[in-house]
Amino acid sequence: MSELSGAAPKIRPRWLSPSTWHLRTKLILVAMALLVAISGAIGLFSYASMDSFLTRQLDERLGQASRISNEAGRPPLGNPRSRPDPLDAKGQGVGTLTARLTNGQISSAGVLTPSASRAALSQEDESVLLSLEHNATPVDRTLSTGAYRLIAVETPYGDVIVTGLPLAAKQGTLSSLVWTMVIVSLCGLVLIGLAGTVLIRRTMKPIEKLSEVATNVSRLPLEVGEVALAVRVPPSAANPQTEVGSVGHALNLMLNNVSSALEARQKSETKVRQFVADASHELRTPLTAIRGYTELMRITEDFSPDGQKSLARVQSQAERMTSLVEDLLLLARLDEGQPLKVADVDLTQLVIETVSDEKVMAPEHVWQLQLPDEPVSVRGDATQLHQVLANLLSNARKHTEPGTTVITSVTRSADSAAVLSVTDNGPGIESGFQEMIFSRFARADAARSGGEGTSGLGLSIVESIVQAHGGSIAVTSRPGRTEFALRLPALAEAN
Repeated sequence: MSELSGAAPKIRPRWLSPSTWHLRTKLILVAMALLVAISGAIGLFSYASMDSFLTRQLDERLGQASRISNEAGRPPLGNPRSRPDPLDAKGQGVGTLTARLTNGQISSAGVLTPSASRAALSQEDESVLLSLEHNATPVDRTLSTGAYRLIAVETPYGDVIVTGLPLAAKQGTLSSLVWTMVIVSLCGLVLIGLAGTVLIRRTMKPIEKLSEVATNVSRLPLEVGEVALAVRVPPSAANPQTEVGSVGHALNLMLNNVSSALEARQKSETKVRQFVADASHELRTPLTAIRGYTELMRITEDFSPDGQKSLARVQSQAERMTSLVEDLLLLARLDEGQPLKVADVDLTQLVIETVSDEKVMAPEHVWQLQLPDEPVSVRGDATQLHQVLANLLSNARKHTEPGTTVITSVTRSADSAAVLSVTDNGPGIESGFQEMIFSRFARADAARSGGEGTSGLGLSIVESIVQAHGGSIAVTSRPGRTEFALRLPALAEAN
């Protein structure tokens, strides 16, 4: 029972779900269904009309044949006991059935053959004739020789004359009519299907253009950078006088509005970036002067212990401001897309050197390496890649307690990308902060332990440098394991 309850539900094929069909498919099917319904209604009406017409025509012939048989079976004047055989009547057509019923028994019966002879009836046929109602309307019965239209007329001299005409001609005509209607309907269905497909596809073309434009816009990176929103619905699909065209026209108006908003946003961002770059550049000179004069005062002047402490604090904050200014200048250069000083960089050697520097700064942490036997090289700016790794290791050092293990690894992925990761077994990062961890000035000191303050620009710089190298970076974190993994296009392995 548990196996049945755990069975995976069956997935219905797409063609069995009308909700997933294309609109043009639905329109074509609706048009063909309407044609089938119309053809069916016309066919039924035509069949009923033809059947009624042929039946009236057959009944007229049957009435005439019945009168001929009755006249042929009438006793001659002066000899009422004489019983001429109605089968000998002249003028009857081939296949005409004639029978005389006397005292509830068939005295003579037969069917006129092409050779002008009379074919006898079987006992089953005679039973059918005996069961006919006298002087009633004609009825259809099936005999051994085929289907017949029969009428039984009681004569003044007491006999009953049964006359019948074959239904083969009528049935053949109706059958021909049915086949003609079916063939004509099928041909019309095929033609309507083909013509409808072409016409509906042409009619739906503007909608496909709207969908194509919307899809192209959805793929544009509208969230950052300078965006050239030049995609528009063509005039053929943006005529406001038509239903579909009005949608295209409205979409163009919306795109114009979005484009204007993006241009305004880009201008605002450009002004802000220019201001940050200019302000950072202007701050470098006074900060350098402050640091220089502070150092000079430390050497040339005598200060009390409190004065020395205050002067050291001024120098520390000046150095911190200088570092912040340098970070802002680097981000400004990266935002402007300045070209990189690219060269072949061996990531394994870069990791060894950078981790060695961190060991000196934080010997209380456990630093481990996981490196491949063969070098993994990328094409990039060695200085900037060193800063990326230094920032990641610095974060691991600042935000974890002494004794934390930090593992730096370099691997080559299955798609020949270089993967560099920094993993620690610290307290982890809160899930809510992980979504904004690469944003500028994003800080969440409560997420990880440690006492050193940060500007919140380190990981933003890391992401910008990695993206400038055509790579990507991602973070996964939980208590006891935090990993920053960046992927860069690797150079082909040497043979």
